[in-house]
Amino acid sequence: MSTTGRDDASATIPSDIATALADATFVRLVSGVTGDALAGTGVLARALADGGTPFQASAVGPFADPDRSTDADVTVALGRQYTAADHTVRDRIAPTAFEAARELGVTASPTLALAGTIAAGDTDSRIAEAAEQAGVTRRPGVAVPATDLADGLAHSTLLSAPFSGDSDAARAALASLDLPDDLSEDDHRRVASLTALAVTDAEDASPRAAEAVQRALRPYVGGPFETVGGYADVLDTVGREQPGTAVALALGHDGVREDAVAAWRRHANRAHEAVQTVTTGRYEGLFVARGDEMPIGTVARLLSQYRSPEPVTLVVTDGHAAARATDGRDVAAAMDAAAATVDGEAVGTTTRARARFDVSTADLIEAFREAV
Repeated sequence: MSTTGRDDASATIPSDIATALADATFVRLVSGVTGDALAGTGVLARALADGGTPFQASAVGPFADPDRSTDADVTVALGRQYTAADHTVRDRIAPTAFEAARELGVTASPTLALAGTIAAGDTDSRIAEAAEQAGVTRRPGVAVPATDLADGLAHSTLLSAPFSGDSDAARAALASLDLPDDLSEDDHRRVASLTALAVTDAEDASPRAAEAVQRALRPYVGGPFETVGGYADVLDTVGREQPGTAVALALGHDGVREDAVAAWRRHANRAHEAVQTVTTGRYEGLFVARGDEMPIGTVARLLSQYRSPEPVTLVVTDGHAAARATDGRDVAAAMDAAAATVDGEAVGTTTRARARFDVSTADLIEAFREAV
């Protein structure tokens, strides 16, 4: 195989998308499976629905073929490369979609857009302000999607702590706080402090853990789940488990919430188990983790944020790899080069990348080490 290559297209500006959508009679939205891509897709889809424009929305994995027989006037790809797309949004996905929706003069969903920015790890101040004007508030505590706090802490992929993946352990940690049934703001602060300490005091916590956990603290309250951060977490995990369910959730269909939460738990359990059991190796500037089948995208993010002592993290399993960089390094270019060396294929955008290959994991690791 040859390398697919990363998407180097220039960022599409919102007004270009709005102009194209305003004149369309049928629109196709092709989303990546990440939370930010799904949120951006949902924002545009809801805007189109409000304006009476028919559309089709789907989420497609990084190496799946998005081609369909649908004959659309305009095709927009969000968070993934698609050569047949008229417009591609690869950075600031939710903010770009939100601004395009506003350009169309229809109602945009600030809560969904805010969830997208949280999933991307970079909250946009303008979207946060719009969400607050729409009634979304902030409170102390931790961002979880579940009413059961122990369940939320154990399965959150916004953080990595000793109790991650273990509801009983999370419940035991919370028991030390002797919390009432109805939590006050002070109670929520105590939960946030316990969580932050658990994350940063973990034996193998990286120096970046203290900053990374901030995304899970002082959550926005609103949307279809307990918190907007919890909404972001569900979108980001369910997209990788059940893309169709994730699209329905982003479109605002309440009937899929139960299935989405079940998929969120399932994905989180797999990811947290992998974080705890992978075999790791450290090289100059590179942290490598290898193991059996696992959700490598989520595992790479968790390791890079909470465990890796190096700026670049590579997670490898049979036939698949994911890389993350925390120093702005272009791992997409490195993954392209590594995949070309082993006759594989790669996709990515600067600080995160994926590859699939038919050689041994050792060969891929060596190729990536040389490329990075």
